[in-house]
Amino acid sequence: MSIFISIAAYRDPRLWLTVADALEQAADPGALRFAVVDQSDAPAEPPAELARRAGAIHYLHLHHRFSRGPCWARSIAASYCQGEPYFLQVDAHMLFDRHWDRLLVEQLEALSARNPRAIVSTYPAPFEMVDGQAVRRPLPGHALVLEPQPGVALGADSPVLAFRSRAVPARGALPGFHVGAGCLFTRSALIAEVPYDPWLYFHGEEQNLAVRAWTHGWDIHHVPDLPIYHLYHRGDGRPVHWAEGDDAARPTRWWDLERASQARLRALLYDNAYLGAYGLGRARSLQQFAEHSGIDYPNRICRAPD
Repeated sequence: MSIFISIAAYRDPRLWLTVADALEQAADPGALRFAVVDQSDAPAEPPAELARRAGAIHYLHLHHRFSRGPCWARSIAASYCQGEPYFLQVDAHMLFDRHWDRLLVEQLEALSARNPRAIVSTYPAPFEMVDGQAVRRPLPGHALVLEPQPGVALGADSPVLAFRSRAVPARGALPGFHVGAGCLFTRSALIAEVPYDPWLYFHGEEQNLAVRAWTHGWDIHHVPDLPIYHLYHRGDGRPVHWAEGDDAARPTRWWDLERASQARLRALLYDNAYLGAYGLGRARSLQQFAEHSGIDYPNRICRAPD
């Protein structure tokens, strides 16, 4: 039941706390194999206790001055996969429920009976820091369904849409058409068939991955009681790649990366351009995606909820 876990961290103080909690709560910590891309001021090797408990921790440090954004870092992390059966991508500020690994595998295997190309993903329920302690905020009996935020529209120059998670009472998995890049569980075959595009920057990352996966024949699911929690940014000063002070020292500014990324996203979603391994699949079309999701990229139509 080996699980490859991809973590791209950007100057994140909770990085090793996230790894420690994943190991502490796992049914089989020795089956967890981590790839950590740490974009920070100085290397912070994995603590020895964590390295002993995990099946493996591949650690790469890159000074944040030379970072080219989240998608680039996730692409590097995914390259460490050695054919482990399962793939989990999370952010560097997460918590886990007891035996989360067993629960996710059981859910994925049940979904795979209908289509082995199954993905479990969403924006997870939050945890919060209260008096220095991490407190989970679960939503029992609910699946967090991802959908465009009300009133959003596809622009002429940018396909990027803002999405939200909506809690829906559910006794089983619900079909979806969008993914949360910070919480995605599937088979490792996904990153071979739909590799992360390192030329994307950040905005539109999840749309790119969701549409490419879906057109390659992968089904997206939102499951109730997902056993993973996320610490959401609440203006707490967490460093971000596009902060002005950090960006000024970079050889390539974030806005230049963003402009190139948006051009690439337009080529994919508006023009159905050939992008090789980073392009759309042939199992399903963009028109079929529009019928499934209500998002018609070529015709610039988004039927967002009211």
